[in-house]
This record gives sequence, C-alpha cells and structure tokens, in this order.
Amino acid sequence: MKTYQIYYSSNELPEVWDAIANHDIFLQSNYLKALENASPNNIQWFYVGIFNDTELVGVVIIQRVQLYLKDMFRETKVSCFKEFFRNIISKVLKGNMLVVGNLTHTGQHGIFFIKNKITPTDYLNMVYKAIEDLKKYIKENQQKNIRAIMFKDYYEADVIHNEAEFFNKNQLHKVIVQPNMAMPIKPNWTSNENYIKAFNKKYRDRYKRAKTKLGNVVCSELSIDTIKSQSEKLYKLYLNVSNNAKFNTFFLPENHFYSLKLQLNDDFKVFGYFLEDELVGFYTLILNGKHLETYFLGYDEKHQYPNQLYLNMLYDMAKFAIENKFENVVYARTAMEIKSSVGAIPKPMVIYLKHTNNFLNSILKQLFKLMDPTQKWEQRHPFKD
Repeated sequence: MKTYQIYYSSNELPEVWDAIANHDIFLQSNYLKALENASPNNIQWFYVGIFNDTELVGVVIIQRVQLYLKDMFRETKVSCFKEFFRNIISKVLKGNMLVVGNLTHTGQHGIFFIKNKITPTDYLNMVYKAIEDLKKYIKENQQKNIRAIMFKDYYEADVIHNEAEFFNKNQLHKVIVQPNMAMPIKPNWTSNENYIKAFNKKYRDRYKRAKTKLGNVVCSELSIDTIKSQSEKLYKLYLNVSNNAKFNTFFLPENHFYSLKLQLNDDFKVFGYFLEDELVGFYTLILNGKHLETYFLGYDEKHQYPNQLYLNMLYDMAKFAIENKFENVVYARTAMEIKSSVGAIPKPMVIYLKHTNNFLNSILKQLFKLMDPTQKWEQRHPFKD
C-alpha cells in the first residue's frame, strides 16, 4: 500500500531519509537544516516521505514561496510594452506558490524515488496528493491561498517527461527555462595546466590577461570563524551582485553562508579575494559527490572590472574541480556567455507549471514566456578542435 507523510521540519525526518537521498547533498538533512536556519524570509520548507507499506521509497522537497513579482523585476530600462506585460504577469502570479524542488539552487534537487520499489506514476500521484494536503494546511493555518504549483528544473533526458499523462491530467504546462551551465572535466585534465593548454590561443591569452589583471588580489579559503566574523561584509558583497540581477525571487539572510558552513563543514567552501587585507570578493562551492556545484558569490563593483574578479572566480572554480578530481562543474544559470567562455556548456531545462485559476492557467504558458528573462547570447567555444 502506497502512503505519504508530510514533515514540517527537518528535525522530524525519519532516520532512513539520508540513506535514501545519499546521492544528492541538496536532499540530505544537514543541508535542509542549514537552509531552515538561514532561509530567505519568503520561503517555507516542507518535506514528504513516500512509503510502500512501512518502507520509505521516495522523498520530496516542497517549498511555499511568497512571490510578489512586480517587486522582483529590477529597475532596468525596458519598453512601455514590456512594462505593461510585467504588470499583468505580476498580478497573475503574485502570492503563494508551491514549488516541488529548491528555488535557491539551479537543478533538479526536489524529488527522488527508488525505481524498483515504486513506479514513477504512483510516486507522482502521491506527491500531488501531498500538494493538495499542503494547500489545505496553508489555507487553514496561514489563511493563504496557493495560486500556482511548479515542478522545478528537469533536464531533457529526465524520466519524468515520460509521465505526460500525469501532467496533462493535472493541467501542468511544460515550459522551457534558461539552461543550466555545466563543464565536464576531461580525463586528460590531470592538472590546471592541462585545462589552460586545452584553450585555443584567443582564450589562453584571455586567461593570462585575467590573471595579470588580478594584480595584488589574493584568493584564500575562509575558515568558519572568518566566515562568521566577515558575515556582514560577505552579505554586502552578495547584495552588490543580487541587486544587479534583472529578476530575483528571494534574498538570502545575512547568516546564510555561516549556517551552511556550520552544517556542511568541508562540503561547503567559501573563498575570499583580498586586496591589502580587505575582502573585495568571494565565491562559494558545494561539494555534491562527483559534482562541484557553484553557489552564490559577491564582489565590490569598483574592483570587478579592473581586476576581472568574476572571470577569475570562474577559472578558480574550474581549477578546484580539476585538482580535486570532480567529474564536472555546475556553473548554474545566468551570465551564460561568460561561463561558456571558460568551457561551460548549456544543458536545456524545463519546468512544469500550473495556476490554480482555470482561466489563468489556460494562458499561463504564454504569460510565462513573457516573464522568463531569457537572454539572447552567443555560446563561446574556447577549446581547440
């Protein structure tokens, strides 16, 4: 008999949860606890265990996200036509959404089930029943209506796409979103020098120029004590980057990076860039098995262009992956062109999306295309043929 259990805190999760989710750090209790302790204030976390009789055979991460999209479009110059549609979209999607997945990180980190213990159809039906229960719980306990449902971030080859009948029955639209940028580490890259030699002349010169422009800026890993003492500065540098995004659905709290380091230890890395002992930039990494996941970063704008901080961060992330024998670097979304210039390749992704109002749901796919900040960009090919 297939059943499900909703958990309202990571402290409630059954002991076998981590054994089921041991392939993905973003599904494990330590990470979930870190996020709960330092979550964006518009995100609430729920967890669902799917059972075959008494055996846990699947796990689900669901977020309640309060979206007020008009406030989340940045003040960038757009035409009156685009502004008109932004206002319409904001009115359609503002309010509360349930996201099957994790809005704070690119990729499919929301669902997992044991394929020989439960079918995809049975698993998804249990997930949807849990969603219906959560809608009622949120209405009764928080007096909020859920206006939209999203199944987030699936690659083209994901088996979930075979479940078209489930998505059609529940009126969830398949929508293309921005790709995830990832760089596979080639077997012959046994050192960073091999990676640099693989560039063609144009991009090898670019690498050398970036390193020269770094000048007296020194990069070093931050200890947990330094992360704590520098929390305010790290947060300020993070906001410099976040505030310049054209579109954002959340802001991290100031204690976010310290909370992750506290829970994940060596699986979470913070690297700072110092100029005469002043922190002028940083990037973060999450070590997820054989995948190196890049996380949030920040920098002082007055040093970004002169010292090419961002480009140097991308190179340093690749260097860390190579020297520590990772299979790939997941660079995530945004800034696709510059990420492709260091070797990242776009991996197309889709979401499944539904509005709970039938009329609005019928036009949602078209509206989402207008809302999604898809950028026209040119993929770079930095390596020799």
